[in-house]
Parts: sequence; C-alpha cells; structure tokens
Amino acid sequence: MLKVLDSLIVALNKLIVLLSTIAIAIAGCILSWEATARYLFKIPSDWQDEVTIFLLVGATFLSCAWVQYSRGHIGIQALAAILSPRIDNARRLISDVLSFLFCTFFTWKSWTLLLEAIEDHQISGSAFGAPLWIPYSCMAVGTSLLALVLVLQILTATAKMLKPHSPVGSIF
Repeated sequence: MLKVLDSLIVALNKLIVLLSTIAIAIAGCILSWEATARYLFKIPSDWQDEVTIFLLVGATFLSCAWVQYSRGHIGIQALAAILSPRIDNARRLISDVLSFLFCTFFTWKSWTLLLEAIEDHQISGSAFGAPLWIPYSCMAVGTSLLALVLVLQILTATAKMLKPHSPVGSIF
C-alpha cells in the first residue's frame, strides 16, 4: 500500500514541479514586461503584480510536497554527522511528526479560507480584483499534499524502526 501511494506521489510531484516551473517562468516574464513597460514606454500596470504573486504563491505551495519528499528543505547536517544513524533517524521522525502536526493545522485553515472565499465570492482589494479562491486553492492543495507526504514518510520510518536489523539509510 505504501509503495502504491509512493508511486502516485512521485507521479503527481513530477507534474506539479513542471507546472510550478512554468508558473515561475511566466512570473519572471510578466515582471520583466512590467519593468520594461513602466520605465521605457510609460505604460501603467495594475494586474502584473497580482498575477505574479498568485503564480509564485501557487508554485511555492504546490511544490512544497516535492521539496519534503526529496528532503530538499534545510536540514541540520551537523547533527546527522555526529549522531548515530539510529538516533538520527529518530530525530528525523520526531521532526516529521511535528511538521505533520503543524501542516495539518495549516491545511485545515487553508481549506477554511478557500471555502469562505468561494462562498463569499471574495476578490482581492486591488483594481484587478482577482478571485481569492485561486491562491487559497493552491495553499489548500499544496499543504494537503505536504501532509500526505509527511504521513508517508512517518509510516515508512516507523515501519523501518520496528523491523529488527533493518538497514539504516534513506527513508525511501
């Protein structure tokens, strides 16, 4: 069961990373156009900043599960070097459990914000007036995927710790 879930997460993360990469590239192009249009051609803008923020929020939140899955976040390598592998794995497990608790709360609040934005037809306060369900949906989906990755890592680490004489190494 964990292998199937792991495979699904890998496939979904590949798609999300591709979409996030495209979103960041588009945000860079929009910001470049905004600077050029404003300073060289004196063309005012009212939508570029907000669209760029939405793209970057989406890319950040949607790709956070991939970062956790690949253990790409900032870690304390100094501790890993001086602790025994067994204690370091326990430290990592405790960190994952605490991260999961925080992410679960953040996920719940993100879904609450999303539902309120949809029900109340909330829009941003700018002249552009973009619907707020767009960034809130990215937050909700991204943190949900992050919590799912953390659950998978916790279950995998726990299973390895419970196995007698299991080889020490990567969680995946």
